[in-house]
Amino acid sequence: MSQFIPDSITQQSHTAEEIQAWLVFHLSELLRVKPDEIDVTEPLESYGLDSSQGMLLAVKAKNLLGFEFSPLLVWHYPTIELLSQRLAEESQALESETFEI
Repeated sequence: MSQFIPDSITQQSHTAEEIQAWLVFHLSELLRVKPDEIDVTEPLESYGLDSSQGMLLAVKAKNLLGFEFSPLLVWHYPTIELLSQRLAEESQALESETFEI
């Protein structure tokens, strides 16, 4: 994966695939590994992700998603695949609430 993934994407909600690509890109930078070395089905802690790095990832994700999420989600949804699915659900729910008046 050699494409650049921006910190912010202009649409309101994001798919699990978009979030997954963003997570892989930023996790690879954070852990100093190549994106193609990251398996989205492997537990994040198998890459040595610690709590402070999990918090940093959550803070950076706020720019993409437009909402804050607890860094604890990184441990409740321990793989990129599971975490991106959960965050996509939150993103879509937030967009639905925005349109309800």
